[in-house]
Amino acid sequence: MKISRIEAYVVEQRLDRPFYFSQFEFQTRQICLVKVLAEDGTYGWGEGYGPATVVKAGIEFLAPLVSGEDPLQVEAIWSKMHLRSLDYARRGVLVAAISAIDIALWDLRGKLLGQPVSVLLGGRRREQVRVYATGLYFTETDDQLGALVEEARLYAAQGFSAIKMKVGLGVETDLRHARAVRQAIGADIELMVDANHAYSLSEALSFAGQIEPLGISFFEEPLSPEDYDGYRELRQRTSIAIAGGECEYLLAGFRQLLSQRCVDIAQPDICGAGGLTEVKRIAALASAFQTNIIPHSWGTGIAFAAGLHLVSSLDLAPGRLRMPEALLEMDRSESALRDTLTRPQFKQEGGRVAVPTAPGLGVDVDPESLARFTRSS
Repeated sequence: MKISRIEAYVVEQRLDRPFYFSQFEFQTRQICLVKVLAEDGTYGWGEGYGPATVVKAGIEFLAPLVSGEDPLQVEAIWSKMHLRSLDYARRGVLVAAISAIDIALWDLRGKLLGQPVSVLLGGRRREQVRVYATGLYFTETDDQLGALVEEARLYAAQGFSAIKMKVGLGVETDLRHARAVRQAIGADIELMVDANHAYSLSEALSFAGQIEPLGISFFEEPLSPEDYDGYRELRQRTSIAIAGGECEYLLAGFRQLLSQRCVDIAQPDICGAGGLTEVKRIAALASAFQTNIIPHSWGTGIAFAAGLHLVSSLDLAPGRLRMPEALLEMDRSESALRDTLTRPQFKQEGGRVAVPTAPGLGVDVDPESLARFTRSS
């Protein structure tokens, strides 16, 4: 059995209500999907994290290396793609292209072997994964604080036991927002904050010190992803767990992040950091540093399914009789691509989502939705 064809698609949705965070404004959501087909017609789906048209170009560059290969030889194919791009793509969107193809290969391999990806990754440790709601972006409104409070209350009412909000507009503004959201959701729901690397070290230290009384579960991407020394100093000077790694790539990148003790929680994006093949290795490396991972996830049901399978297979550190629950990000911001493109749809109940049991990732792309959202050029 050989790989016969690789198809890349850029899907795009114009948002009904644009939103922004500390770095960018979104008026559209755009994602690159890839379909890898075997000679018998069996196929797997993957997606890449990053500028979709550039990721698509990367997939088209890598496709000749993958076509004709045995789809069961996933790690060997990964190595071939990595070595071909190593001289000029140790980070960034070409790694995302590798990630997309790799995820599709795991999906395809699972279907060919009749096994869910979680089993192929080493076996499930859990049948459900606890999820946290990611939302609370900023919008153009006369009452930003009120809008954030209303949205946070919605997630609490939906049953989420953990919520992550955006910060990074400035220490005083962020403090007002965080205090209001904490008051709105009460003390029993976990609250996390994500600055998307908007702070200097002095700002991050000031903000962390003032939000410690709010019981913040983790402070995500407080600093530039290149400021390893700053991360290490911030981590040493706050009691809040520091999370990062969304902008990190490959095992070598996470070795630097972990060996310098920069984070309490590592957050590789499976669709960007190297796919399931490499993030499984990153998880093993993290375990050697007694650091748990909570994957970043901000895409379609393909990305979320990959996260469910990976997290279901993780051993948490340190091991003990009564283990805490593993955690995965569940994006709740506006996205028809997430909500209609793939099936079945993932639903959380009591803040948890069941891990798919069907062969492969357990999700498929709806052809009508794909045709509707695919860019013509």
